[in-house]
Amino acid sequence: MRRALRAGRSRGLIELRQSVTNGGDLVNHFLWPVLMLATLWFLRDRSFGGFTLGPLLVPSILGMNAAMAMVSMSQHLTADREDGTLLRARATPHGVTGYLTGKLITISGGLILDLAIFLVPALLLIGGVGTSAAGWAALAGLLALGLLATLPAGAVLGSVITSARGQGLLTLPILAVIAISGVFYPITALPGWLQGVAQAFPVYWMGLGTRAAMLPPAAAAVEIGQSWRHLETIAVLSAWAVAGLLVAPIVLRRMARREAGSALASRKERAMQRTG
Repeated sequence: MRRALRAGRSRGLIELRQSVTNGGDLVNHFLWPVLMLATLWFLRDRSFGGFTLGPLLVPSILGMNAAMAMVSMSQHLTADREDGTLLRARATPHGVTGYLTGKLITISGGLILDLAIFLVPALLLIGGVGTSAAGWAALAGLLALGLLATLPAGAVLGSVITSARGQGLLTLPILAVIAISGVFYPITALPGWLQGVAQAFPVYWMGLGTRAAMLPPAAAAVEIGQSWRHLETIAVLSAWAVAGLLVAPIVLRRMARREAGSALASRKERAMQRTG
């Protein structure tokens, strides 16, 4: 097991290094932050409840990007199932454990890079966003908790969704959740029932937590109950983390047991039929 964990760590660091040296992967790292910066620029001067949207958007987008780690994990698992990477990992002792260790390092490291690419220019473009040393520490703790809440959920999704087409369909409900989670506009502008739906998912709570860490207390006036709801944020994200850590190992073990050469050949044959 120790050797598998060391191998997974090495694999994750190698994949992370390749992602910042390979031209195509590097473009992917910059694409989403650049799109978010463009959105931020066009919405920066709009106002709601006496507050300019620009300062509200910066931490909201930061939290949303962190929550989207679940999508990255799901996409990695699906792709590696289709090309046989996961099958090869299963063939070695504790190979799946090493594989997942590597993916956690790759995705977490890539996420930190993406957040930095967005945050540094965003702080230069938009005034009124800043925090103390305690605020930065709270932000780091929130991001760590957010990863615990979303990465296991992504592993579950990647185990259930068996094709790239399925991953594409997953994008639609994810975009719908983002739209109602108060990322690009305060959630209090939405009907009450939509506010309730949004609060069931970690995207809203990650955005709320990052806003609480980076904005002045007065900005809570546009939030539900005019409060940052620190305890509720920790409770909901922790619940997602516990549920994911309990469910993900079970689902992953079942998925790994189903991986076989015949299953891989069948998936490749279906893919060829779709492209033929």
